[in-house]
Amino acid sequence: MGHEKTLTGLIPALVGADMIYGPGMLESGITFDLAQLALDCEFARMIKHTVNGIPVSKETIALDVIREIGPFGDFLAHMHTFQHMREQSRAELIDRRMRSAWEMDGALDSYTKALQKVRNILENHTPEPLSSEVLNGIRQIVEKTESEMGVGE
Repeated sequence: MGHEKTLTGLIPALVGADMIYGPGMLESGITFDLAQLALDCEFARMIKHTVNGIPVSKETIALDVIREIGPFGDFLAHMHTFQHMREQSRAELIDRRMRSAWEMDGALDSYTKALQKVRNILENHTPEPLSSEVLNGIRQIVEKTESEMGVGE
């Protein structure tokens, strides 16, 4: 129920698939889980980040930084790394901190964090209403389908 779904989606994405099947599904699609859906959304973002590739430029290659630090030096403490670290995938539910920091914050696993996120969304999110144009379009589709199927006559 964890990162194995990332691997399952990553390989097809790397060879050109443009659709990930089964977000939120467990047990071969027999079970749907909202927390798993939240996790799968995070996994899909990571896959998309990977498939989009690594930008290559003078800034990202940072030859000047490599020369400055040299072999076996500490790149993590360099300002260039700090300035660009947020360009990597940004996990929201997967905790990448040191164990001690994770434990001090309650040691919540990613599934529990996903469940909290889903509950927050369900309790607090107010979607933007559809425009009257969109609602009319949907109504026309429904009316046409009902007419074709003889429903509501």
